[in-house]
Amino acid sequence: MKAATQRTVFRWIHIIFSIPIVGYIYSPFEKLPDYARPTRFVFLPVMVLTGLWMWKGHVVRRLFSKGSAQQDAAENS
Repeated sequence: MKAATQRTVFRWIHIIFSIPIVGYIYSPFEKLPDYARPTRFVFLPVMVLTGLWMWKGHVVRRLFSKGSAQQDAAENS
């Protein structure tokens, strides 16, 4: 997958999963228990992970590519 396509997919996932969080914040107090569990365990973690991936994903990819390159070099020696 191209980097631009991957960025667009992660950006849209991030935006879509942030909508229920905004609804949770501005919902009436009586309805908060209904939204608490999905917000805590689904929407917020997905939004945080996609945000971190968009921010520092290049570092993670670089670490994994260096690690696999070093392992390949060690196996060939």
